Amino acid sequence: MAERWIIQVQGKDYGPANLETLLEWKADGRVLPENPARRSDLEDWQTATDIPGLFKIEPPPVQTEAGVPRSEIGDRESEISDQKSTRPSRNLLSETFRIYFRGFFQFLGLTLLITLPSLCGRFFAMMMETQGNLSVDLRTSVVEAFTLCMFVLTLVLWPIYVAGIQILSVELGSGERIGFFSVLNHAVKYWPRVAGLSIFVYVIFALLSVFGMSVVLMVYAAGLAASVFLTVIALSLAVLQIWLFCRFFAFVLFWQQFAVLENLPGYDALRQSNRLAHSGRDLVWYQRPLWRGALIVSLWTVFAIAIAAFAMWPKIAAQYPMIRDLVNQLPGAQDPQALIQKTVDSLPKEQPATLSEIGLFVLQKVLQPLLGIAFVILYLDSKPDAQ
Repeated sequence: MAERWIIQVQGKDYGPANLETLLEWKADGRVLPENPARRSDLEDWQTATDIPGLFKIEPPPVQTEAGVPRSEIGDRESEISDQKSTRPSRNLLSETFRIYFRGFFQFLGLTLLITLPSLCGRFFAMMMETQGNLSVDLRTSVVEAFTLCMFVLTLVLWPIYVAGIQILSVELGSGERIGFFSVLNHAVKYWPRVAGLSIFVYVIFALLSVFGMSVVLMVYAAGLAASVFLTVIALSLAVLQIWLFCRFFAFVLFWQQFAVLENLPGYDALRQSNRLAHSGRDLVWYQRPLWRGALIVSLWTVFAIAIAAFAMWPKIAAQYPMIRDLVNQLPGAQDPQALIQKTVDSLPKEQPATLSEIGLFVLQKVLQPLLGIAFVILYLDSKPDAQ
């Protein structure tokens, strides 16, 4: 008798269904590899990828060595010992770019979801600057209102973008093809969960950043007041802020993958993310998921800062003399706050973005899916170590 399976989608059970029916559901996009599944005569849940003949998902190249799956390598200890010197990061890099270029136009479509609203806001501001028949106050109010609307739209579309990157990366990495609208259809289903987790994660990071800026101001104030006690307190808080930031970074390192690919609710996704981030303790430190993830984020941060600095360099160069004079005058100033306010008032008012700035902004957004793809591959590569 042919095996019959029960599939769980969005918390509801469907089936029992035979393989032919499951293949039809898969073709319709109703069954994803990460959907929980079990045989109708068993109680143990697996995933749809474990159903023989339904999905043919090969592990990414970073999960194998010389084309041999990990499960087929003999002794676990000897495998780890070999991988300490044979699991270079270039495999992760090459696989990331392979997936990115294979689905370039689909990734571009996802990028446009969060880029077009911002571009519309920037071009609208440039267009309004040419409308000399409008008063400055009215023109400013209209631009600010339109920009705010575009910002809210970007926030609404962001969870779809995040979930879409995860789904598309897994499908392309496994050799499957999936349509762009099918990706959007699946990504929308994860909107509430990804939106809630995004708010939590980014708000905590923002609070930690504010805390860090407060510590910097305390250190500066302590330097002006020459207070040893205040300096010690400020430096202690700086160490605490760095520790909290690193702990939270590890806690949320893989939250997107567990929330979407594992279909886990918010708290479970964060808990499993923390567990996976701290796995691989039997590997050398630079091969562990936490350090590899930190390296990926660091490289992307350096790239993003370089793009932003290159875009803003003309404005920075124009304002550099005033900033230099401010730094030179602060140590001997009787009223530092008044001096800072005077310098700020003398700076030229913010101008609409130039075409070169917009072009660099678009370039950064077009390449941003590389970060999500790299984390999907790192997540898939790290799971066997965690297990």
